[in-house]
Amino acid sequence: MANAWRNSAKIPFIGVLSRLSIHSLPGRMSHRPCWSLQQRNSSTSPKIKVELDSSTGVAVLWMQSAPVNSLSLDLLTEFCISLEKLEMDKSCRGVIITSTLPKVFSAGLDILEMYGKSPERCGEFWKAVQEMWLKVYGSDMVTIAAINGSSPAGGCLLSMCCDYRIMADNPRYSIGLNETKLGIVAPFWFKDTMVKTVGNRTAEVALQLGLMYSGPEALNVGLVDQLVPQDQVLTAAHENMTKWLAIPDHARQITKSMMRKPTIDKLLSNREADISNFVSFITKDSIQRSLRLYLEGLRSKKA
Repeated sequence: MANAWRNSAKIPFIGVLSRLSIHSLPGRMSHRPCWSLQQRNSSTSPKIKVELDSSTGVAVLWMQSAPVNSLSLDLLTEFCISLEKLEMDKSCRGVIITSTLPKVFSAGLDILEMYGKSPERCGEFWKAVQEMWLKVYGSDMVTIAAINGSSPAGGCLLSMCCDYRIMADNPRYSIGLNETKLGIVAPFWFKDTMVKTVGNRTAEVALQLGLMYSGPEALNVGLVDQLVPQDQVLTAAHENMTKWLAIPDHARQITKSMMRKPTIDKLLSNREADISNFVSFITKDSIQRSLRLYLEGLRSKKA
């Protein structure tokens, strides 16, 4: 991992268009955070909206951080706190993750969280990215991604963490881990998630080429499970949730744990090193210069 970050250090890092521990009882995933996340107050409006129907046990978690649901520290923190509250609510058995914004599910990690920030702040940010992955990938609840727009890099990672993925059938939308096209390397836990989702060979080609898949292509390789018209994404998510919740919770949770525990444990045992490697990489002068040039380019285009 450290070598991967170091080998990328001379190439422009223009964004990663982007915890639960296991109980001693087999198959149960703990609702206790491995790392504490404190509520941040720098945001004047909520970036996450949650609607829970206690009669069905299904919550919808909406990302609503305009313009593109960039995964900022504030959004990630609010996301993790919201998900933890749902985990602790005995009436909630499943959560649908989606976006209120047109045309985008999530554009991935917020570049502004990585430019001009102190090493401490960068470490806090990366810890929150890990936390998001651990919470969703290790959730006891049924998790369904209702992908109603494009979902590059970090957005793709969030989608792959879910148990089931439904994508809007729109030729303008795409999904994938495109890090190499940006001159960087996906961390090992990004890679492991994709291998688990689409298989080793497909993941190897996709990660090396930084492929972005159209909806039909994503369905063909197994990156998404279902493709539906734009206006039916949420309906299809609710319909599929009913099927998943028909399975007794304990049987489904134990099976999920058997499948995912080794991947979760791999990050948990390497978490501090992963943060250290990221901070060392992102705070390099060469990377900061590349980030500055990229952001200046974006401002020029807007002007």
